[in-house]
Amino acid sequence: MAKIVTMGEIMLRLSTSGNQRFVQASGFDSLYGGSEANVAISLANYGDEAVYVSKVPAHEIGQCAINELRKYGVNTDFVARGGDRLGIYYLEIGASMRASKVIYDRAGSAMAEADVEDFDFDKIFEGTDWFHWIGITTAISDKAAEVMRQALISAKKHNVLVSCEINYRKKLWSEEKAIKVLKPLMQYVDVFFGNENTAVQSLGFKIDESQFKGKTPLEREKMVLKQIAKEYDFKYIFSTTRTSYSASHNGLRASMYDADKNEILLTKEYDINPIVDRVGGGDSFCGAMIHSFLKYPNDKQKALEFAIAASALKHTITGDYNLVNEDEVFALMGGDTSGRIQR
Repeated sequence: MAKIVTMGEIMLRLSTSGNQRFVQASGFDSLYGGSEANVAISLANYGDEAVYVSKVPAHEIGQCAINELRKYGVNTDFVARGGDRLGIYYLEIGASMRASKVIYDRAGSAMAEADVEDFDFDKIFEGTDWFHWIGITTAISDKAAEVMRQALISAKKHNVLVSCEINYRKKLWSEEKAIKVLKPLMQYVDVFFGNENTAVQSLGFKIDESQFKGKTPLEREKMVLKQIAKEYDFKYIFSTTRTSYSASHNGLRASMYDADKNEILLTKEYDINPIVDRVGGGDSFCGAMIHSFLKYPNDKQKALEFAIAASALKHTITGDYNLVNEDEVFALMGGDTSGRIQR
């Protein structure tokens, strides 16, 4: 059983019922979520040892967040307690041509105010196979960014494979601040989840468009991913491509670039219509990719197809978490899209 550590901020999610707008809502549906927590829950569902590291308040709402993680089998032994509040995000779920909308309320949260001394990283990374983090966590405060930097230093000291998904959020910081904070942290990253846009926005990656004249979209994608891998010394890059026909209808596929072999793999594309809840779709891809990459090291195509099928299934589930098991993912990979009742 692989041991994977994730670290970040779990939040209270308050979403409108159905497809109501914020101004219509007389109440909110309360759930919990956050990128690294979402990844940890996916991993636990697949049978991995998922360890989540964070800081939450030492009151009942903080305990509710911990209970939520424990309910799905996530190890919360290294969740620190303290601070005044749990971060919140508000979600208005869109439909058709109206996009979904997120409003953050995370300033001064327990994780944003966390200190390096809150965590025993040597103990956390003992016997760990993989460490996964999200760029969003470094955006919530300078203190959180320093905590993450120290975690990365410790992970590499323990020879842990490190993956990162950038996930630039313009509502949390500017591109200039993102580049300043994130670019130096890439020296600790082996596996990058992202694409051309996130590399430009968050890492300051420069692209010379003249080199792509006469190239097919696939040739361009391979060239760009190769350049990103070379510049930041990534071993692998995993990327998803989403075709947004509407807020309720998307196409989704994935690609993988292997720097050692200089090859790119592509998955089939899934047509997702209607979407129940898109939030957490990228996290579900990361969790499934980490699981399948470790489980099927000699069959990267199978691992990649597993991850994108899992992500497609997440879009059918309300909430941040991807609550599917391996059998359900394999059924979709095998072409079962009927949606028939399982009796």
